Amino acid sequence: MQFQRASGVLAHITSLPGAHGSGDLGPAAFHFVDWLHSGGQTLWQFLPLGGIGVGHSPYMGSSAFAGNVLLIDLAELHQRGWLEAHDLVPTEGMQDRAINFPQVIDFRMARLARANARFQVMASPEERADLADFSEQHAPWLKDYALFMALADHFGARRWTDWDPSLAQRDPQGLAVAAQAHASRIDFWKFCQWCFFRQWHRLRAYANARGVHLVGDVPIFVAQESADVWARPELFELDAQGHPIVVAGVPPDAFSDTGQRWGNPLYRWSAHEQDNFAWWISRVRHVFEMVDIARIDHFRGFESCWEIPATEPTAMQGRWVAAPGDALFSAIVHALGPLPIIAEDLGVITAEVTALRKKHGFPGMRVLQFGWGADQIGDAHHLPHTYEPAAVVYPGTHDNDTALGWWNAAPDAVRHHVRDYLAFDGNDVGWVFIRAACASVAGLAIYPLQDVLRLSGEHRMNKPGTPEGNWRWRFTWADVDPGHAALLKHLSRLYGRLPQGTATSGKITG
Repeated sequence: MQFQRASGVLAHITSLPGAHGSGDLGPAAFHFVDWLHSGGQTLWQFLPLGGIGVGHSPYMGSSAFAGNVLLIDLAELHQRGWLEAHDLVPTEGMQDRAINFPQVIDFRMARLARANARFQVMASPEERADLADFSEQHAPWLKDYALFMALADHFGARRWTDWDPSLAQRDPQGLAVAAQAHASRIDFWKFCQWCFFRQWHRLRAYANARGVHLVGDVPIFVAQESADVWARPELFELDAQGHPIVVAGVPPDAFSDTGQRWGNPLYRWSAHEQDNFAWWISRVRHVFEMVDIARIDHFRGFESCWEIPATEPTAMQGRWVAAPGDALFSAIVHALGPLPIIAEDLGVITAEVTALRKKHGFPGMRVLQFGWGADQIGDAHHLPHTYEPAAVVYPGTHDNDTALGWWNAAPDAVRHHVRDYLAFDGNDVGWVFIRAACASVAGLAIYPLQDVLRLSGEHRMNKPGTPEGNWRWRFTWADVDPGHAALLKHLSRLYGRLPQGTATSGKITG
């Protein structure tokens, strides 16, 4: 699919300002939309919206369909009367510039429990009917999700494979007994999802009304400890007890000498093919009910994926195994029509992966940081003179250092190549990269917010291969000044990325 020339900013919801320890779907999200609009930006890209998992990663969520309940705006629940004013008082020590996940999880989950309890007592007939309609509409995934989460609460740290056998193996009678025993907690999780989706659709409508399109992120794999794997074990490479036989990752690369062992169970593609990829079609349909454009993470895994025996501690002993990407995307397009999808085609990319992407019309990604090598040639695929309109360019992604952090650590040969190629004097590297991306022929240009704000490497979002300390970055409105939006708008005007009809002047606020 050919995108109209445009640009935008990459910033996850949790990075937004807010009083309750992490960003959420409250006023700061709406203000961020206004800021993007004021800067002539029409894209807001963020990380996966599902729940967080191991290492607090949004790529290891408890469901491929459910929203992250930690993103729920608590102030809106107060406005509805389900929380008291004192419930909104933040816990002492909550940080403006970094997320303390244990603290935030405890605080927010306690408030959601209070809100649910008050809803059960005081909700209006209209509100109850709306929740009932939501639960019925989303029943194909919500019923299993809510029961899975209730059981996970009950069994604590135990993996679902270690639950009572009747529950781990999904015996119908055992599930019925559990559903009755945990009915109130099941209702809680349904209430939380209803709140999340109400608030999300309100934010999406607001963004779209201001010409801002939401770019979601779809992880290729799901977590072992998820409702998806528990509810549909036949779709994954598991043994009879539900344990993974093989797991996902990538071989050794520039990020890690031993590769990355992600640990997600791999798909049993033969089972997906038997029902014409029905689970995937439902998943993608659900994604596009939430976002305008979807970035498919680890696209190369749809052509072949790195299969690691579950007994291996690293990713070094894996092998490439073919995947039915062509049949999958053909089935999705047949069911849903052409879709605005970005293929994350980074890593070990073969001619077969590129052919799959091009056959289905998905633009691939270019990352400026990857273009410079010690031999002063680097990977030319990532340098602007090699781009094509059917591409999406980034100075860096959430997995990279900030441009400034990258520059400060770059070898002299790399710095020389950057200076020579971009006629760069060594100052303001983040904005030099933003300008290069904006000026390129790539149809879409998306800039990490950290680079827009000229932030150093201590502000990076994720460091692949490190299990802890990631996903914590936040900014404050004090970091944002009117000049940032003004310069974004200037570059978009200069290089033809402003939406048609955009005013060329006006008040721009931080």
